[in-house]
Amino acid sequence: MKIDFAPADVPLVRRKQTAAVLFWVFCFLCLAQLCIALFIFLLFTRFWLISVLYAAWWFVDWDTPSRGGRRVNFMCALPVWGYLRDYFPIELIKTVDLDPRKNYIVGFHPHGILVAGAFTNFCTGATGFRKLFPGLKSYMLMLPLWFRAPFFRDYIMCAGLVPSDKESASYLLQQKGGGNAVVIAVGGAPEALDARPGAYLVLLSKKKGFVKLAMEHGADLVPVYSFGENELFDQVSNPRGTWLRWLQEHLQRIMGVSLPLFHARGVFQYSLGFLPYRKPIHTIVGRPIPVKKNEKPTTQELDELHQLYMDELSELFEEHKSKYGVPEDTHLSFV
Repeated sequence: MKIDFAPADVPLVRRKQTAAVLFWVFCFLCLAQLCIALFIFLLFTRFWLISVLYAAWWFVDWDTPSRGGRRVNFMCALPVWGYLRDYFPIELIKTVDLDPRKNYIVGFHPHGILVAGAFTNFCTGATGFRKLFPGLKSYMLMLPLWFRAPFFRDYIMCAGLVPSDKESASYLLQQKGGGNAVVIAVGGAPEALDARPGAYLVLLSKKKGFVKLAMEHGADLVPVYSFGENELFDQVSNPRGTWLRWLQEHLQRIMGVSLPLFHARGVFQYSLGFLPYRKPIHTIVGRPIPVKKNEKPTTQELDELHQLYMDELSELFEEHKSKYGVPEDTHLSFV
C-alpha cells in the first residue's frame, strides 16, 4: 500500500488541531486502562499511599457520578477543545429555542465510532451550546463501566459526563426549575458497528427506554441528527450474519462495549491510522416534542410517542440533508 505522507510545510495551527485530536482519541481509547494500571502500580511502590488515599476518597465519592457528576467549567473551556472543533470542523446548529425552565432528553443520532460530535458539542464549550441555549446545562450519558476506573472517572466527570443508567438520568430530570438537558446517544455501542461513510442507519426501532424515561419525568424530547458523524472513519466490512459481526455483537453483550474495527489516517500520513478524517460535522438540534408527565404509561402511549419521535427525527433529516451533501434519494433507515 502506498503511504501518502503529510507535507513538511503544514501550518502550525493545523498541527495543533491534529495534536488536539490525537489527545482526544488517546483519552477515548487508552486513558482509562492507563489510569487503572497506574492505580495498581502505585500500590507496589513507595507511593502506595496515593492509591490508598484515593480509594478512601473513591468510597466517599462513589455516588457523585449518579448525582449530576462534578462539571468543571474551566476544563470545558480549555483551548484544546477549540482546536478539536476546528480540525473537522464541528458546528452546532439551533433550529428553535429551548425553554430553560424545562428539562429535556436530547436524543443524539448517529452514534458514530467515537461520538465526536456529541462530545464536542455537549461536553465542551467549543461550539457555544450555552450561548445558543442560555440557561441550559448539558449532561451526556456514558457507559457506567468507565466510572469504575480510578482517576479516569474524575476526569470524565469534569466534562459533564454521567453514567448511562436510569438512576443518573432520573436525578437530573427530576430537578425542579428545569435547565437540564440529558444527552443520550440512543443507538449506543451497537450502532457503532454500522458506522461507516455513506451510512444513514440508526438503531431506534426497539429503543424505547429513553421515551419512557421522558414520560415518567415529563421531560420534552429533542431529536438531534449529526451530519458527517459516520464519515470520520472507515470500518472493516461486517454485514449482519457474518462471523465477524456475530463475534462483535457477542463481545458487546458480554463487555458492554462494541469493538468496531475502524481505521482512518495517522499523525504524519493520510493512509492508515486511528485519527479521524478531516470531515465536517453539522449537528442539527431539532424542535422539542412536548411530553406530559405520566409515571405509568401504557404500551400504546409509549409506542405512539416513540413513533412521533422517529417521525420528527426523519423529518429533521429530510429537511436538512440537501445542505450537507446527502443525495435526495437517500432516506434515514431505522433498525
